[in-house]
Amino acid sequence: MKRILIVEDDAYLREELMLTLCHAGYEATALASFDQAASAILSSPADLLLLDLALPQISGFDLCRSIKARSRLPILVLTARDGLSDELLALSLGADDYLTKPCPSKRLLARIRKLLQTYEKMGDLRQVGELILERTTGKLLWQEQQMVLPDTECHLLWMLLEASPRLVPRNELYQGLWGDQIAYDENILQVNLTRLRKKLKDLGLSQALVNVRGEGYRLEVPQS
Repeated sequence: MKRILIVEDDAYLREELMLTLCHAGYEATALASFDQAASAILSSPADLLLLDLALPQISGFDLCRSIKARSRLPILVLTARDGLSDELLALSLGADDYLTKPCPSKRLLARIRKLLQTYEKMGDLRQVGELILERTTGKLLWQEQQMVLPDTECHLLWMLLEASPRLVPRNELYQGLWGDQIAYDENILQVNLTRLRKKLKDLGLSQALVNVRGEGYRLEVPQS
């Protein structure tokens, strides 16, 4: 069941959207607080974000930019702002689609289905330059070489590929791997980063995993 996260400050509309999505077969949840909204969204297991632009405490435009800078989560904007300039700005910041209120349920559901289908087709591969990772198999390809990564190293590299060339903070990597299942342990993360670095080195990518001291890691793949 696909999961939709609703970010909407109007309680009545939020409840209406949840009912519509649940009746259509989705698992719908809503953000309860808009304080630290970006962190809450990034740590959620959502498959799609339904985002209003007029929010308390934070601009929907800023939230859209922040999410897309750190994630490939599909974003469908649903807003009362019907100006062309607002739509173009949201799309330029990474929104995948833009609908204005009031929006018929059938139109909303059709756009959600299309977005999810589009992302599903491209969801199993990540590529930066000639470095390609296949998530379902863990197969890693670089030029004419290939290897299969264990699950944890595959997930770790997946997050770095998604963010590349941006830096990913250490705590975000840890949260992405284990969430709240185990207490934060720097050593566990470091062990997996070391293993991943060795595998990249075996492919001839000894400088690809860059450590920015005290901040996090980023992936720098040489361009051919």
